Amino acid sequence: MPRPNDQPVLVPILGDQLTRDLASLRGRTKDDTVILMMEVWDEATYVRHHQQKIALIFSAMRHFAAELRNAGWSVDYTELGDPDNAGNFTGEVARAIERHDPRLVSVVEAGEWRVRQDIEQWADKFAGDVEILRDDRFICTQAEFDEWAQDRKTLRMEFFYREMRRKTGLLVDEDGQPAGGEWNYDSENRKPPKEGLAVPERPRFAPDSMTQEVIDLVSERFGDHFGTLDGFGWPVTRNEAEQAADAFFAERIECFGPYQDAMVAGEDDLFHSMLSTSINLGLLDPLDLCQRAEQAYREGRAPLNSVEGFIRQIIGWREYVRGFYWHQMPHLQRANALDARRGLPEFYWTGETEMACLADCIRSTRDNAHAHHIQRLMVLGNFALLAGIEPRAVQDWYLVVYADAYEWVELPNVAAMILYADGGKLASKPYAASGNYINKMSNYCAGCTYSPHKKTGDGACPFNPLYWHFMDRHRERLEQNHRIGRIYATWDRMGEDRQREYLDSAEAFLDTLVPAHPGWARTP
Repeated sequence: MPRPNDQPVLVPILGDQLTRDLASLRGRTKDDTVILMMEVWDEATYVRHHQQKIALIFSAMRHFAAELRNAGWSVDYTELGDPDNAGNFTGEVARAIERHDPRLVSVVEAGEWRVRQDIEQWADKFAGDVEILRDDRFICTQAEFDEWAQDRKTLRMEFFYREMRRKTGLLVDEDGQPAGGEWNYDSENRKPPKEGLAVPERPRFAPDSMTQEVIDLVSERFGDHFGTLDGFGWPVTRNEAEQAADAFFAERIECFGPYQDAMVAGEDDLFHSMLSTSINLGLLDPLDLCQRAEQAYREGRAPLNSVEGFIRQIIGWREYVRGFYWHQMPHLQRANALDARRGLPEFYWTGETEMACLADCIRSTRDNAHAHHIQRLMVLGNFALLAGIEPRAVQDWYLVVYADAYEWVELPNVAAMILYADGGKLASKPYAASGNYINKMSNYCAGCTYSPHKKTGDGACPFNPLYWHFMDRHRERLEQNHRIGRIYATWDRMGEDRQREYLDSAEAFLDTLVPAHPGWARTP
């Protein structure tokens, strides 16, 4: 039954939808719209998120609510400490419906499976009309991705990325060809760090009174979660996020490309943009950032390999993993093609390991709720892959510890890219590497207890025997892989005695791993 037009439209805005260009706000008038924003306990605790991650999201939400109010919108905001807080989205929407008696609830689809499943029940639970709008902040619709993926046995990002380049026109010349003649310049973006590499400091934003209130709240309510709030400096407003973007384009994009795979002990940011938190919250428009990067190249202010690499991370990888997530859900959550069963080692939470690379990456993760993509993939992820860590435990860890981690982006990266748990639908091979890769791309090994040059026995870098242990136990699956199958010829040439040394060294090391208590990630 139609509702009277003098009743308002209720617009719930989720914590990662902090933009005034949201589809549910577009075309609305301020005099008949009530915006609902909710800090809910379930979202802060369904996994035990890093303290900085909770503080970032709640502070950004409060600042966005204030921005909307200052612009004349009516905002109904529920703080976590409100005595009647229902603790979940559906309960808060039900309470808001009682307060406002809206003629329509208009919401943009959630980015995560579990939240979207919840929202899709609203039409049955609430008396009024409910509309769920497509999140058009993404360039590729899910229908487009599904059509592209149809009948493909493997879903390679490179081919998807070229379609997105053509669709957006980014780095495409007037003749329809890619700028510079190549679609991908990744081969130029693999320089190891050089001695004395000067790295500009990224902008950090001192907490204002609103952010400090949130920090105090998080310290009181979530102080036993992983991480620290010391030195919190993430952008929490659109203005701060734009300042961070300006600094990247002015100071770091030139070297971003060549050194994006490099790792340096104690240098947590290097030349990375550090904009993913702001993009995923909605504070920055990803397409606008790509257009700014292209403009920097066209004007001669940034090299093509850096600009193409930046754009590929956004309209290539970010769009691709989002499409892949929805294409593969919900079974992607349970994928375990390599039958990995080992528990997550305790040092992923404590950082107490003599492996210098892992210790530094975990320290950065603890202190900053951030580590860059090669640290996540080729150190932290590579170890989990080689050691056969159970995928759900690894997925939970990544979802907890990183401020930019939402399941739609975290799960494909971890389950499919890092752990090869989907059996190769996303990645053409497992991203397995020995200590040689880490030694080449970082300075970690120079101060490590273990030597990357020693292959087995005491003092050998554990990545070395673990690599061959992984290859040996998955030979039946991987030997036919055209990208890595030839490795087995090397393995066979070693002979049984040398092979046994590798396997025994790996098993001896694996026996030293202490599994973490599951309560670190989820309350049992």
